Amino acid sequence: MTGALIDTHCHLDAYPSSADVLRGATSAGVEIIAVTNTPDAYRRLATLLPRSGPARPALGLHPLYAGQLGMTGVLRFSRQAGQAAWIGEIGLDFSPAGRATRTTQLAVFEALLALPQLRDRPVTVHSRGAERQTIERLASAKTRAILHWYTGPLAAAEDALATGLSFSVNPAMVTSAKGRALLTRLPHDRILLETDGPYARRAGRSCGPADLATLTDDLARLWQATPEYVHETIIANQHRLLA
Repeated sequence: MTGALIDTHCHLDAYPSSADVLRGATSAGVEIIAVTNTPDAYRRLATLLPRSGPARPALGLHPLYAGQLGMTGVLRFSRQAGQAAWIGEIGLDFSPAGRATRTTQLAVFEALLALPQLRDRPVTVHSRGAERQTIERLASAKTRAILHWYTGPLAAAEDALATGLSFSVNPAMVTSAKGRALLTRLPHDRILLETDGPYARRAGRSCGPADLATLTDDLARLWQATPEYVHETIIANQHRLLA
């Protein structure tokens, strides 16, 4: 990765045309961490992405796939973890969509966090409806993690900061009251950028990596700072994460 802004959480394989997204990212000077939901999806994406392009694949096992894949998924994940520079998306989801698989999710998440490869590379983490449980396990594992699209209690966010975790912010968050409330509480040096595209939406359309320039402008208004300050701050945060 270079000194460009990084979209730290983008589902490149979920867009109708990933080629269009890659072209837009290249034109905008944005690099992409292309998260995946399963080890098999990571393997496919790692094969398809051009080595010199703006995107790098991240090895994932999404919590909503944990019930289906179980420890077989962990084994597949572990076999590929050594070649993955980024990890994600992993985590917990105790929302109604994931409540029935809580026990399996916890077992899978703890098994993933026990892998030595997760101690020396960035990890982008899902925590919907399970914020405290996620933060507690990340703290115990001493993982260099980023909480993506955090929507949990502000008190739990304070615990995450005390643990040393970072937060990634997307364009949908800066337009919501809850997202703005969180951003007023987070230190600037703990913030990274994401789109969670194509799932995050703004102004009726899916977000994409090329939207990061607008996102820095949004943060500048929220922080009452210049876009240059925001850009420099995010770049410095990226460098610390990757050091």
